[in-house]
Amino acid sequence: MDRATVYSMSLFDYGGENEEQQLRTKIQQQLVSFVLEFHLDNVFIYRDQIRENVLVRQYYCDIDITHLISYNEELAHRLNTEPAEIIPLFEGALKTCTQKIVYPSQPRINLPEHQLLLHSTASQISIRDLNATNVSHLVRIPGIVIGASTLSSKATRLHIQCRNCDWPIDISVQSGFSSASLPRTCGRPKDKERPTDCPLDPYFVVHEKCQFIDQQVLKLQEAPDQVPVGELPRHILISADRYLANRVVPGSRCTVMGVFSIYQSKGSKASNNAAVAIRNPYLRAVGIHADVDHSMKGNAIFAEEEEQEFLEMSRRPDLYEVFARCIAPSIYGNADIKKAIACLLMGGSKKILPDGMRLRGDINVLLLGDPGTAKSQLLKFVEKCAPIAIYTSGKGSSAAGLTASVQRDHNTREFYLEGGAMVLADGGVVCIDEFDKMRDEDRVAIHEAMEQQTISIAKAGITTILNARTSVLAAANPIFGRYDDLKTPGENIDFQTTILSRFDMIFIVRDEHERGRDERIAKHVMGIHMGGRGVEEQVEAEIPVEKMKRYISYCKQRCAPRLSPEAAEKLSSHFVSIRRQVHASELSSNTRSSIPITVRQLEAIVRITESLAKLALSPVATESHVDEAIRLFLASTMDAVTQGEGQGSKELNEEVNKVEEELRRRLPIGWSTSLATLRREFVENKGFSDQALNRALVVLQRRESVQIRHGGSQVYRSGV
Repeated sequence: MDRATVYSMSLFDYGGENEEQQLRTKIQQQLVSFVLEFHLDNVFIYRDQIRENVLVRQYYCDIDITHLISYNEELAHRLNTEPAEIIPLFEGALKTCTQKIVYPSQPRINLPEHQLLLHSTASQISIRDLNATNVSHLVRIPGIVIGASTLSSKATRLHIQCRNCDWPIDISVQSGFSSASLPRTCGRPKDKERPTDCPLDPYFVVHEKCQFIDQQVLKLQEAPDQVPVGELPRHILISADRYLANRVVPGSRCTVMGVFSIYQSKGSKASNNAAVAIRNPYLRAVGIHADVDHSMKGNAIFAEEEEQEFLEMSRRPDLYEVFARCIAPSIYGNADIKKAIACLLMGGSKKILPDGMRLRGDINVLLLGDPGTAKSQLLKFVEKCAPIAIYTSGKGSSAAGLTASVQRDHNTREFYLEGGAMVLADGGVVCIDEFDKMRDEDRVAIHEAMEQQTISIAKAGITTILNARTSVLAAANPIFGRYDDLKTPGENIDFQTTILSRFDMIFIVRDEHERGRDERIAKHVMGIHMGGRGVEEQVEAEIPVEKMKRYISYCKQRCAPRLSPEAAEKLSSHFVSIRRQVHASELSSNTRSSIPITVRQLEAIVRITESLAKLALSPVATESHVDEAIRLFLASTMDAVTQGEGQGSKELNEEVNKVEEELRRRLPIGWSTSLATLRREFVENKGFSDQALNRALVVLQRRESVQIRHGGSQVYRSGV
């Protein structure tokens, strides 16, 4: 049925034709009786559905294949293996049923064509597993819509007329990408009145008398989490018509059920004569099932036992600690970072205000620190345990790759949008590694996505806004590769304050040199390498990753906590004190803080509080949640702000450098002098400040050039 060629059959084999016709009539009768008779618990599902749809002038019926299997297995098997034959019969049967159900007293009423939609819970097949054996069969494919064309009108019945003698013919055209070819010669019966022969190719199309349906072409790509490592994601074109058009937008995850068909691309006839029998595959959709809501993409249905298990889990008093420990259990320590990631996975509550303004609920976290502190491993783990996640590295990501790009369709030459990482991860997490290596213009592209949660595009005549409701987990190194204690955070962090204020929590991860800690880490790493067991934590976590994923989906779907009045009061008073503290430190060091504390940070603490309540499936966030949120905020962002308090300004640093040089000149290796003498020489005689002398001594002491002896009174020059 998908072939666009002329269909021919023998004229003399009447018996065979009648048999075939009888079989078709019999199948149609069976389908009519299925629609009219199928019921579950005395409810006639499809009768009711058809009545409801027709009364609102929507002529379609959505049928579950499992019901057809339970009613007549042979019929379901036929539908699966010969969909091109059975679907038109089924649509005819639906028309008959509408006649019987809705208009029983008007036998001659002219009803429009009906559309059959199918859905099923049968096994899915991935795009890369489709092969020649599936052609013309019914298949069910999951994926992400990455492109959707505008609606076009496709003719189902062409009305053509001869230019010479006005002889009309109607040609029916198959749905999908198949096309019809016009007859080369006029088909008018010859008679004595009009003996003249019409020339070749006499027909032209009378558009006013043709019948059209809406058609849309979608581009479905494999979900990023199903692509094997090192492979490019495959995609397939989908032809959706009538009621299936305009169902999904780019970025939405869905499962498409359709007939796996083939078409000949337009360019191949002329250019490629050798490949006569090679066709391109596409899918003629008969059902598009979008995964319902953004907060619960993936597996949205929970069994009762599973819900019971989750509710029991949420009542555990130590759930927060256990959940944080189960995040990347093979990584030693970093307890606060793991707790912050637990909050990020849960997210706060999204709010839509009466005036239509949206407040985001997603939490963004930045890990900034020394190499070798397992930042990327944490990101990789989050990619595995978040229900939707995309991992990308800063250096290899462009602004278009993160937001959206404008592509040109090869056949129609039209522009269309293709969503990037932020759009594909809508409702999930984007993990951006090497955040500091990104070009500034690319980093600016995600400003809007991080705060407004939209991506506005104005390229190639396309102006539109895409949703990007994602959390961002970013990892970056400081300017010098390692965090330099002797410099202010502003000099260590290369980011503008505009992007830093959009992160709810900023962790400075330090690689401390401390013997006890180093020994514990070494034992932990050795334990993992030898037997897969660490010292501190078991690698086999209490909550396995799959269960964690499901629990996060469940919490996001079922719970949107709000602050209690006491918690809100506590938060607001605390925010004021934090602002005062930052202001005081700015005054003392005479520089603006490189990490700003703004109202965004107050909203950040609110989101963290809500996510802690959500973790315990509590509808109200209490004071205990606020306390933990404030503790996390102080341990992360506030700690980063106050790190540089003693470091002072640029002038002081220059002065310290001069004092260092003078000290090296004044004290040869192996000499010592009293601190009082040095102070007299440097501060009173040479006019350096006391603060600069003290810092210079601390710096030299850290570099092991100088030792302070006799309780701090003697300065001894020990090394270079």
